[in-house]
Amino acid sequence: MKKVWITTLIWGLVLFFSLTPTASLSASKGLKVFISVDMEGISGVINWEEVSRNGQDYSLFRRLMTEEANAAVEGALAAGATEIVVRDSHGSARNILPDLLHPQAMLIRDWGGSPLSMMEGLDESFDAVIFIGYHARANTPDATLDHTMTGAFYEVTLNGLPMPEAGINAFIAGQFGVPVVLVAGDQAICNQTKELLGEVETVAVKKGIGQAALMLSPQKARALIKEKTTAALKRLSDFKPYKLSPPYTMIITYKDEERANETAWLPGAKRVGPTSVSFTSSDFMDILRFFLFAE
Repeated sequence: MKKVWITTLIWGLVLFFSLTPTASLSASKGLKVFISVDMEGISGVINWEEVSRNGQDYSLFRRLMTEEANAAVEGALAAGATEIVVRDSHGSARNILPDLLHPQAMLIRDWGGSPLSMMEGLDESFDAVIFIGYHARANTPDATLDHTMTGAFYEVTLNGLPMPEAGINAFIAGQFGVPVVLVAGDQAICNQTKELLGEVETVAVKKGIGQAALMLSPQKARALIKEKTTAALKRLSDFKPYKLSPPYTMIITYKDEERANETAWLPGAKRVGPTSVSFTSSDFMDILRFFLFAE
């Protein structure tokens, strides 16, 4: 009887230790989420002065920016995220108010000089990327404060596709194998990211009417961001990293000929039009370095 009991105990322990570690690891492994936050696409923002450090109402809109970031953080936490990095991606990269940011988020402030730029801090360890406060590419009708990186660019294409900042940043995320799951901003950028990425979750917090916009209240915008962030992360397996086939060709078209002339002197760059410069490489970091120095 004692021998049978010991044998049963041993087999029970074998079964326990063969199953428990896997179950324990899957239960304890939370999501790691990267949130890149721009400012022009925040609900309420309509004028360049509102997103400029010297603007009269800048203090109000940086708070609204911080609160929209918090909404995404709260949504991620509700979906089981255990590590959240918020990247301040606008202008000086010193806009989000650290004392008002959700305490369970870590914040990247200022620019470290990396070609990853608005995605600085991202690597393969992340599970998902979220864009908050994003805007449409330069020269988009009925878009709020549309531009691409700097006011110097008329258009940026990558492998023939017109790129907003969200597209370039999704391309960066894809190089690390990380999918973009949610984009919040104006209706125009929501449309553009769906064209590029497919059925990504979007939150349109405003809709351009010429240079004006019809907006959700900040409270409603934040509620939707939180809700849709949670929903997106709960179906994370539905999203795939954004990939393009190498070699990669970026063409930058400037608003004036002088800038094109300067950029054409970069090693590997080629003048392909009066105001357009092309660069091709199979290394995505080469493309990003070109993009950084072309600004």
